[in-house]
Amino acid sequence: MTTRGRVLHVLSQRPSLTGSGITLDATVRHADHAGWEQAVICGVPASDPNPEVGGLPAEHIHPLLFEVETLPAGPDGERPRGVERPLPGMSDVMPYRSTVWSTMTDEHLARYRNAWREHVGQVIAAFKPDLIHAHHVWILGAMLKDLAPDIPVFTQSHSTGLRQMELCPHLAEEVRGGVSRNDGFFALHRGQADDLRRALGVAEERIHVIGAGYREDLFSSDDETPRQAGRLIYVGKYSAAKGLPWLLDAFERLRERQPELELRIAGSGSGDEAVSLRARMEAMSGVTLLGQIDQATLADELRRASTMVLPSFYEGLPLVLVEALACGCRVVATRLPGVLDPLAAQLGDGMELVDLPRLQGPDVPVAEDLPRFVEELAAGIAASLAAPAVSVDPTPFTWRAVFRRIESVWLQA
Repeated sequence: MTTRGRVLHVLSQRPSLTGSGITLDATVRHADHAGWEQAVICGVPASDPNPEVGGLPAEHIHPLLFEVETLPAGPDGERPRGVERPLPGMSDVMPYRSTVWSTMTDEHLARYRNAWREHVGQVIAAFKPDLIHAHHVWILGAMLKDLAPDIPVFTQSHSTGLRQMELCPHLAEEVRGGVSRNDGFFALHRGQADDLRRALGVAEERIHVIGAGYREDLFSSDDETPRQAGRLIYVGKYSAAKGLPWLLDAFERLRERQPELELRIAGSGSGDEAVSLRARMEAMSGVTLLGQIDQATLADELRRASTMVLPSFYEGLPLVLVEALACGCRVVATRLPGVLDPLAAQLGDGMELVDLPRLQGPDVPVAEDLPRFVEELAAGIAASLAAPAVSVDPTPFTWRAVFRRIESVWLQA
């Protein structure tokens, strides 16, 4: 097969474990089928140095190691090159051990930048890409034009970079000045495109709305899997920003009237907040912790559940809602821009939407609004459980459709 070109994918965190990692994996798989030659740069802990991405051969994946001080020194007394601290994630609560951006000192940030600069520069020199597709509007994305001034660079936003610009205002100008030089941007929905335009000061024609996709080979309904009428499922991090504490409050309120209800929690978390939430859930009746599960297991869980609940305060385009609806599972979600447009506009028959509380900053709720939020969340869940089965057409959200929109921009470049 004649190659269509050489594309270098760049992700500054672990692949496969978050939405951006799943997006990377799907993009790589479809680009491979379309005839693109590919390489991937990503960040991983030293304890997991061989990530799998999109079925690519290992020699096409170039991880930068973090927590290298955990590795034994070699015969020469030297440890492998990399970064000493845990890998920073784009959210403050990640499903694995990570460093929070707002805690990093100038020295830590300098080491982080230098490690990526050396690593990315070496891969670019060896692979010689025709274009670079980077994920996240953040520190690494801001460095790419310095490293590849003559190569088209496209940055895909997942909203978390814009959120970090609010949480770390001392880094915002570096990100804004660096990322805005990139050649184009991929946004998940029109609201996010508007946010990018305002935050980065880039022209509207440089931003391409591509949506988010789901794996139709995994996520689909069937007549053989028995659906449990009173089963709820939450998929995400153990995090207050995801609304999890108030979902637990709403569940306890509903279970007083319907003791047969059950809530299954798929995901994990790290840090004190996650530890506290885990302890609470382990002590609750009717709650089952599934841990971090793979996509095939998640699809089976969604086929068996009646309602998937995501009461998050901040999201890009929450792909798991599409996955749930494709499996015939109803959805309860907050009225976020990435939920209203385009999901509710096209898939709203299967959704119950709940008003957000007022927020302080990007994702901290105003305390006096929380009783109303819990009450409305419980009402939305009850309405979803009482509603008839749903059948929606999620075809516009398949990865095949999303990749066609991405590839059209690559080919223009």
